[in-house]
This record gives sequence, C-alpha cells and structure tokens, in this order.
Amino acid sequence: MEQAFQAIIAAPGFCLGVRCDDEEVVALALLPPCPEVGPVNALAAEAVRQLRAYLADPDFVFSLPLRPAGTRFQRRVWEQIAAIPERETRTYGDLAHLLKTAPRAVGQACGANPYPVVVPCHRVVAANGGLGGFARQGGGFLLDVKRWLLAHEQGR
Repeated sequence: MEQAFQAIIAAPGFCLGVRCDDEEVVALALLPPCPEVGPVNALAAEAVRQLRAYLADPDFVFSLPLRPAGTRFQRRVWEQIAAIPERETRTYGDLAHLLKTAPRAVGQACGANPYPVVVPCHRVVAANGGLGGFARQGGGFLLDVKRWLLAHEQGR
C-alpha cells in the first residue's frame, strides 16, 4: 500500500484505513478487502473502536478529533454533509442551493472528503434518484461501498 496506515479494519466487502498521529485523525481511506492491521497508537485504537461501533450500529455518533483539512469551500460543504441526519440523504443540488454554488462543485468537494464514513458523503446522492459518484469514482467497488453504507443506515 502506498500510504502507511495506523490501523485497517474489515467491513462487509471493503476495509477502512486509519491515518493518524497521536493527536488527530489525518485521513480515513476506503480500501478494497485486505488484511486487517492492528492499531499502533491510542488514537488509532479509538478510531477502530468508533468505526466498529458504527459498523455494528449505524446510529453511532462519531467523536474523533479530525485534523482540519481542505479549502474554506470544501469545509463548508463538509459541514453541510455532517449535518445530514442518519437515514436521510440530500442531493448535490440541495447542498448547492444551501451553499449558493453549483452541484458539480459540491460533488468535487464530496470527492475530496478526507474522512469518509465519519463525514458521511455517502448521504449525498444524484437528483435523478441515482447514487451519483463516491470518493471521485463513478462506478466500481467504491460505488458498491456507497450502496452498502446507505443500505446499512436504512437497516437493510
């Protein structure tokens, strides 16, 4: 793997990689199925605990210290995404309207989200009822992950 992860946990059909130092989570990564890696520090262990809690219960509320990232605009989009309630979705257009911008710009900010699952960009979908993209991908395994996350949150 290109990046060193301080922990990797398995989820149904994918893995979640945790990058952190002792103080903040730097990034989370959606990975194809791979071997788990035990946490190397206390924050990685806490991230694993919280991610496993979410995988067991989609109503779990994260409280991880996330390193500030992104542009001012991206952070505004991520704040709107973080405010989407569990079991609900919003369209790229809904968020664009709130932020007075274009849906494509919202989609690009979603794709740049360094904290997928914790900042639930999977809850942002296309206006036509489709999934849209996920993590800058329009298909493949990452779209399957988005489908799984949405179904998980709906209790299916």
